Order: sequence, then structure tokens, then C-alpha cells
Amino acid sequence: MSDLLEVLRAFTTATGCDAGLWASEPNGPATLETVSRDDSVLATWTPPLEGPPGRATSPGGPVLVQPIAGARRAWVVVGPCTRPDPPLEIFLKFLLPVVTHSLQASLEVEHAASELAERYEEINLLYTISEILGRTVSMEAAAGLILKEISETVGARRASILVHDPERDVLHPVASLGVGEATVPAITVADACSVSARVFRERRALIVEDGVSPCREEEMYRRGTMLSVPIMWTPPGGGMQPLGVVNLSDRASRQPFTAGDQKLITAIATQIGSAIQNARLVRESLTQQRLVHEMELAHDLQMRLLPRAEIVAPDAIVAARVVPAESVGGDFYNLFRLGAGRTGVMIADVSSHGYRAALIMALAMSATAIHAQTSNDPGEVLNALLASLTEELESTEMFISAFYGVIDREKGTLRYANTGHPHAYIITTEGTMKRLAALDPPLGMVDEPPAARTVRWTRNNDLLVLFTDGVSDARDRRDTRLGEPRIIEVIVEHRKEEPSAILERVLATVEEHTAGAVRRDDLTMVLVRS
Repeated sequence: MSDLLEVLRAFTTATGCDAGLWASEPNGPATLETVSRDDSVLATWTPPLEGPPGRATSPGGPVLVQPIAGARRAWVVVGPCTRPDPPLEIFLKFLLPVVTHSLQASLEVEHAASELAERYEEINLLYTISEILGRTVSMEAAAGLILKEISETVGARRASILVHDPERDVLHPVASLGVGEATVPAITVADACSVSARVFRERRALIVEDGVSPCREEEMYRRGTMLSVPIMWTPPGGGMQPLGVVNLSDRASRQPFTAGDQKLITAIATQIGSAIQNARLVRESLTQQRLVHEMELAHDLQMRLLPRAEIVAPDAIVAARVVPAESVGGDFYNLFRLGAGRTGVMIADVSSHGYRAALIMALAMSATAIHAQTSNDPGEVLNALLASLTEELESTEMFISAFYGVIDREKGTLRYANTGHPHAYIITTEGTMKRLAALDPPLGMVDEPPAARTVRWTRNNDLLVLFTDGVSDARDRRDTRLGEPRIIEVIVEHRKEEPSAILERVLATVEEHTAGAVRRDDLTMVLVRS
């Protein structure tokens, strides 16, 4: 309130009238927030705030009381004055918008700080889970630590992680919290009363109130409302396969679980699902050619992090492909269905390739999945991504060139931010081309936030073309570079075809040029029509 205090003091100096602000929380008593002079009548006297607005009499003379509309209950009081017959109504008319604006700005700052703190906890939890899973291939060894971190973040005092045993068709407990020394029983997948079994069968999260669907096998880790989320895995052939269930209950705050809690635990359950499948596949590979299989598994896991093109249908038609130079790499793309006809599209290239780049890629995808849902501005999303990965980029001496755009087909706009990604274009069905220039440096090179820009987007006409330098820099056995002009030529020539057909033509061109030469860099392309 320091800025508002200065305004009130200046008002008193100019008019000779005191001024003060009272405020209260909902259903709470009103208290003096700030006053223009500490020795004024208003500092020791409380005006009639709950009555109708208008004039009142104070020990020092008449005052004018006016409530302020807004999310918070507040009143501004003008008077008493040192001058005779002061025009209180005129003074109040001048002062009221200034005070209202100051209160609104203060509330917005408080809300932003609260939102930032909440999101920081979520992102920090995702990183912690990634670190735990990265230290071990044993799900049993990691499950207890994961459950503890999740429970502390959402305030749950009872919890469990159940993993599906295909041979017995039961959900087997691998970790529990708040059950003491008791042994948590397994649950048959076909169990009709079990919430966990139902969530596993239906492959969807549930928030179940106390007393609904009671089950003896779950009673030791269920108290009050329970949030139950399926642990899912996406096989290489597509589809979704349930691997287990995460249960949380007995919230310390006694507040209900929210949609935000459900979204956060779902993201973590996806990480757990990949870890479960990874652990199973690693154990299987121990009896085979271990090194070769580990490389293949790492590649499969990385590819499963990438979203399917159908995730943004019917708002957009997308074709996308990532081909790492090694079994794993640092190229990636992400797609977001943002509602109201808007589609978010990201492509990024982590410097270098191999396992270190793949780790940064995985962290970037996890963080982006959260940031893209909290802001519609691409510049803010990329700046939030940089803040989330600053420590990792500094320690690995890497950086990320990234393009993130939001297509609003209803408004006919594409708003985007581009941090060092050179290959981004809009190509129309008439064959014209517009480059979406990279005017900001790659993430990790500087601290300045990237800027967002808006261009016109023609619905069902424009084609967004994004690819990494692994496409244009592809070289044949004589070290001849394919080049960007040839890629654009192929796309323009076949621009009226479906994005998937155009993508296959570009990849065929790359394959024809390289003719079996060793690939030096990761290759990624995304084509979008909306």
C-alpha cells in the first residue's frame, strides 16, 4: 500500500482533507488499511461503514463514506477537512478511481504470486519424480519415494500405488502411505466394489466421496474423499494400456481434490507408467543382447513421450515425425488442444544429441505440458520453460532452439514466439511463402524473455511448416548438403495434398539424397493445417 499512501498524502496536501481506506475479508471485520495522516481523526475513529454511502459526522467534522466495488470489501473515506464547506463529493469523485485501480492492481499481484507458487510446486514435483525414476530401473525401489513426494505436494496422508500383475490379473501394491505395518492386499481387476479396479478397467480418473463404493481391500488407505488415477502407457502401435493405479486420500486440509490435482497426478502417473514399462523391458533384456536392447528401449520410451497427431483433431490436421540420429535424441515436438478452436504447436531442438539431449528433451516436454495450459501467449510459455530448465541448461552447457505457436482458426491468427529456430514457415495453397523469423536467441543463451508476434492465418488454406536442421542439413556420402530450398520446393509443389502425404514426400527426398549415409543429426518435421 506504499504507493497508495503517497497518493493519499498528496491528496491531503492539495485539498486540506484527510482520506483513508478500510477493507475486510468476506464476513470479516473492516480494518483501517491506510490513512493520509497518522495523527488525523480517521486514524483513531471508525466511520459507519456498513450503512448506506453518504455523509457522516466525525469528531473532526463531516466526512463522506463510499464503498468500493470489487472482489474485496473496501471503503474510502474523505474528510474531515481544514477548509470551510469543502466540496467532498468533488474530492471523492477525483480520488475514487485512483483508489479502485490501486486495490485491483494489488489483488492481481497477490493472485499472480499465488499462481506462480502453486505452479512451481507442480513443476518441482515433476522434476523430482523424473530424478527418482532416473536413478533406478526398479519400480519397487522408486515407488515409496514417489508416493511420499506426491502426498506431500497435495497434502494426502494416506495413499497407495497398485501395479497390474498380468499373470494373476490383480492390482498388486508396490507402495503405501499411512497404513502403518499393515499389509495392503492385492485387488482383483474384476472386483465390483473396488474403486481402484474400476479406475483400472475404465482407464479414467475418479474423485470418490466418502462412503461411496466402500471396499474392504481399500479401507486401510482410504479415508474421506479419494482421488484415484490410472497409470497409463502408450505402446508403439498406439492405443492406451493401463498398468496400475495411484490412490490418494485423507487430505490434511480437508479441502476436496480439484481438477488441477487430478491433472497433476495424471501427468505423474504417465511418468510412472513409462518407468514401469521400462523396468519390465529392462528385466527382459537381461537375458538377451543387453546393450542393443537398452538402446532400443530408450528410443521407444522417448518416442512415446511425443503426442499423437490425432490429439488436436478436429481443430487441426497434423503430420509429425521425429527420427533421432542415435537411438535417442534432443529433437521433439508437442501439440496442445487449447479449446475454442485454438491449437498449440511446438517444435524444439536441444543442442547436441544422445542421452544428455534426450534427458533435457524429456524435462522440457513435461514442463511445457503444464505451461501451455496456464498461458495463451507463446512468449510467456517459452519464458516459463526457460525458467524451469535454467539450472539443467547451465549445468549441461546446452541450449534449446524452439518455436511455439497458437493457431486460432476462429480469429484467423497465428501468434508465435521463435527462439533461434530458423525453419518455420506459412505456405498457402496459392504457393506463397512467409518465413516466421527467429528474432530471439535460443533458450539458455540469454535471460531476456522471448517476444510473441501475431500474423494472419487463413483457415483451411495455410500450412504451418516446421522442421529442424537435421532435415535441411542432411548430407550424402560426398558430404553434399540437401539444403533448405529443396525442402521448400517439395512442400510447395505438393502443398494441396494432406499434411501426412507431404511429410512422406519430404522424408523420401531426404532418404534419396542421403542414400544410406550416416545420419549426423536428429531429424524432425511438423506440418499443420487448421
